Amino acid sequence: MARFRTWAGIALTGALCVSLTACSSTGGKRAEDARKAAAAQGRAAVSTPRWTFAMITHSGDGDTFWDIVQEGAEEAARKDNIDFLYSHDDEAQQQAQLVDAAVDKKVDAIIVTLAKPDAMKAAVARAEKAGIPVITVNSGSAQSKAFGALTHIGQDETVAGEAVGEELNKRGKKKALCVLHEQGNVGHEQRCDGIGKTFRGSLQRVYVNGTNMPDVQSGIEAKLQSDRSVDAVVTLGAPYADTAVKAREDAGSKAEIDTFDLNAKVAAGLKDGTLGFAVDQQPFLQGYEAVDLLWLYKYNNDTLGGGRPVLTGPQIVTKDQADALQAYTQRGTR
Repeated sequence: MARFRTWAGIALTGALCVSLTACSSTGGKRAEDARKAAAAQGRAAVSTPRWTFAMITHSGDGDTFWDIVQEGAEEAARKDNIDFLYSHDDEAQQQAQLVDAAVDKKVDAIIVTLAKPDAMKAAVARAEKAGIPVITVNSGSAQSKAFGALTHIGQDETVAGEAVGEELNKRGKKKALCVLHEQGNVGHEQRCDGIGKTFRGSLQRVYVNGTNMPDVQSGIEAKLQSDRSVDAVVTLGAPYADTAVKAREDAGSKAEIDTFDLNAKVAAGLKDGTLGFAVDQQPFLQGYEAVDLLWLYKYNNDTLGGGRPVLTGPQIVTKDQADALQAYTQRGTR
């Protein structure tokens, strides 16, 4: 979209220069150079008021995925002259309380995840009643519109799961484990449901405590030891892929480890063959677009998506793409 706006602006400027003899041949370039210089120095590239946006997610501590979402949001906030507040809690009631706190602060806009939508409904409704625009991100696409959000930004989790099932079929897999690290997360259930829709083999769910990596490892290891026919393990978050690799090694299994989401370790694992494939939903883009779209709404009453989610994935990433993505994962933006 940004590229489209840029080229559209260039075309319009060119047309005006043709029709107006007083049009400067350097004025547009100077303005663009000034904008780029401001952005390079960490200053806002807009002249709108210093609005305050809050993002409240269901992230647990130490989840690298959400570090990338936050980085994208902060990058857009710098550009858009936004005072950006980030908070998170993996307990739904506490997350809802953080939304209530943002409403009490009278922030100008809220970005929120709906991993456990029932617990978040009242808090989002309170924001709407207070006249605070809300965008949902990452999870809760099915509930976003009904809750009154402007739009939802993320991937369709069922579609993403279906893509994984199809990839497992291409690889000739027959029996797979879907490792769920957060019970009650509707998006995780949707991913496993999607895999089951397209995967022609046998799929089994494994529930683990994602805040306790030894528990994650022992849970996967026990399944691999008890069933040697398992030939694929799918984790639902990048931090758990490396743990699944350790579980495979300790279990003496030859199962392929695949995962949702990217980070530097996943990119390295794809490159050296430790991992089979990953599903990228572009978390940096989710954070960036959420802030940018709220700025556009506040500034120009713009909305995007036409009542449907704005999709940022899924994209299947394999060893062939690992080299191209590794530099971005190392800087924390993919």
